[in-house]
Amino acid sequence: MASAATRTGEHWTCPYELCDGSGIAIDEERGVAKDCRCRPARQRAMRVSGLRSSIPRKYRDVSFDRAPMPSIAAAAPAQVRAVRAYIRDLAENVRTGRGLWLYGTVGTGKTTLAMLVSKAALDAGHSVAIYSLPRLLAEIRTTYDDASGDTYTALLDRLAEVDLLHIDDVGTEKTSEWVLEQLYSIINARYEEERAVIITTNLERDDLATQIHERTVSRLEEMCEVLPLYGSDARRQRYDGPQRDIA
Repeated sequence: MASAATRTGEHWTCPYELCDGSGIAIDEERGVAKDCRCRPARQRAMRVSGLRSSIPRKYRDVSFDRAPMPSIAAAAPAQVRAVRAYIRDLAENVRTGRGLWLYGTVGTGKTTLAMLVSKAALDAGHSVAIYSLPRLLAEIRTTYDDASGDTYTALLDRLAEVDLLHIDDVGTEKTSEWVLEQLYSIINARYEEERAVIITTNLERDDLATQIHERTVSRLEEMCEVLPLYGSDARRQRYDGPQRDIA
């Protein structure tokens, strides 16, 4: 079965091999042009062009069978099963705007699990935007003085339109009224359009509400399945070298 249309650089490739990437297919027998089957996906991707949609280098080979996933699954089997189930029903979750909210202490696998979902969505042909919240806020700031005309409203429209929005490190940014309004605007736009969101955060529910306001957290709760992750920091190295008495 052909996957959804894909875009490489500025070239659009039709997975059905029915058009030249323009979204227009030629009926050779009748000598007429018609919309290609890939056209809806092509139009969706063009509407969200410019968003950060590539998997970071560290996570490009992420899979359930590769480290650190086996250790994450051993520490949080129910949560990993939930992520597997989400990916298994990815098309329906994206269609209905169902997301995931991953929270827990540092180094417990939140970002790895979120990247598994984003990678699966990209592989399935869905449009995906991947940001840390500080990076997303920085991009919003650039729209205020962007001479190219890429306005705040245009960026917000694209963030509302993309099939899956993945935001890492929610709650780590320095809080200000401006930050709170930007985050609320993004989440509320996706809430109203019933678009899926994946977030990761180190904060539990009430602490996150204190940081980003109750109205934003309330919407996220309705949009997402909440998956807590606990345990030791998997990034922390152990030192097992020679010991000596310290006076």
